[in-house]
Amino acid sequence: MNSPVSDLLVQLVSIDKSIVQPVYVHVAQQIMNAIQRGYLNKGCKLPGTRVLSELLNVHRNTAVAIYDELASQGWVNIIPNKGTFVVVPEDSNVKIKASTQHINQAYEYPKVPGFPFQQSFNLASTKEESTAKYSINDGKPDLRLHPVHQFSRWYSAAMKRKPLIHKWNRTSALPPSVFSTQLCNYLNVTRGFHIKPSNVLNTRSTEMSLYIVSQVLIHPGDLVLVGQLSNYVANMIFQEAGAKIKTVPVDKEGLDVGFIKEHFIPENIRCIYVCSNRDYPTTRTLSTKRRLQLLQLAKTCGFAIIEDDFDYDFQFDGSSMLPMASADAGGNVIYLGKLGQSLFPSFHTGFVVAPEQVITEANNYLQLLDTQGDLIQEQMLSELISEGEIYRLKKKNIVTYKQRREVLCSLLNQYFNTILDWQIPSGGLAMWLQFRTPISLVKLAEEAEQLDLFLPKTILYQNKNTCAIRFGFGHLNEEELEIVMKKLKQAYLQVVSA
Repeated sequence: MNSPVSDLLVQLVSIDKSIVQPVYVHVAQQIMNAIQRGYLNKGCKLPGTRVLSELLNVHRNTAVAIYDELASQGWVNIIPNKGTFVVVPEDSNVKIKASTQHINQAYEYPKVPGFPFQQSFNLASTKEESTAKYSINDGKPDLRLHPVHQFSRWYSAAMKRKPLIHKWNRTSALPPSVFSTQLCNYLNVTRGFHIKPSNVLNTRSTEMSLYIVSQVLIHPGDLVLVGQLSNYVANMIFQEAGAKIKTVPVDKEGLDVGFIKEHFIPENIRCIYVCSNRDYPTTRTLSTKRRLQLLQLAKTCGFAIIEDDFDYDFQFDGSSMLPMASADAGGNVIYLGKLGQSLFPSFHTGFVVAPEQVITEANNYLQLLDTQGDLIQEQMLSELISEGEIYRLKKKNIVTYKQRREVLCSLLNQYFNTILDWQIPSGGLAMWLQFRTPISLVKLAEEAEQLDLFLPKTILYQNKNTCAIRFGFGHLNEEELEIVMKKLKQAYLQVVSA
């Protein structure tokens, strides 16, 4: 008959051969856990190495290594000719109690913390999951267009650059990096800027850029104005910063600047968030007249404009309107953008363009969030900019996305000509589809999922004045677009016939 301690070890210790960790370490950690939780008390005698090897079905040398590991960390005391006894390290005064748990729950991590903490309603995840084969998003690029083979060569070459180690280990102030200089040159050429590296901060994403800017700008209770429907992620960031958010109507000319003058005291405004090139989600472009009005109002009243130009690169017809920030002489505009959208998302980089003092303060926040940065990515992107590859990839993909937009418009005319209203945007990877007769978009999503088509709630916009979908088409090829539109029409017919 086994001793109680032996029986306990059989129940508490399990060996997972799929893990990379050595078996003796894996088992020793489980025994430490059992001691901490009070299953094995101080002074308890453990079975000999021969018995332990039989209990766990391991080699005796492994059993010896297990006890040596426990002894080296102070959990057991090995006394020659007497045995191995449980002790408790001196610095472990408080043991983890597990008296209310069953033996088979000894290693379950608790779901509820043993301390109070503030859960943020504003940061509740909007992520949804589905097993549907097809899905619609809010306008993301097609990852299949990422140049995998070329990219692997570029990345490998960037890793081999000799100055890389020196950059990682730098302890003194250095002149602006090659990437900062190349990024400035690229933005000056493509967006009409006249900026220096001291006016630019690069981040991991546009969302990180906006979060940092909100920390620099916004104090609890500050008034922030956004478009009537606006970007839900931006709203979450502003709310978490403590802002008081008010909405401004958006019409065919974009954000209604006249409404701001009429309904708000401009001097009380902290900042206005605007997607000037294509409003999110309606895709409306802010007219030249309103751009000038907004810039003048900001200069007169002293508030900031956060200009999010998230899809500047995807312009199909004519040229993109230059950012408001390129004409800002008063230092009122903070410009957010993204570089490398033709690459895999892990290698996109966000950037902020703003007056030097704002960039200095934003950089202090960035050092807290991302001290390490990604020098390999910066090295690679600077070379792609210098060699013209970023521009070439962008132009190549625009041809593909423009063709997909034309196919989508043709399919909309075929399946939804009398059901939806839409305008063909001059660029971007999404279209704003409005139902002429309102339906339940939640029911539409449910019916679509039955047909293997996923419509996330974040692209559905419904209130007493709106019944619309922000339909992202960039990630779907021409064949997939036709399949999706057929399924969407079928789901629509199910809803209206119910």
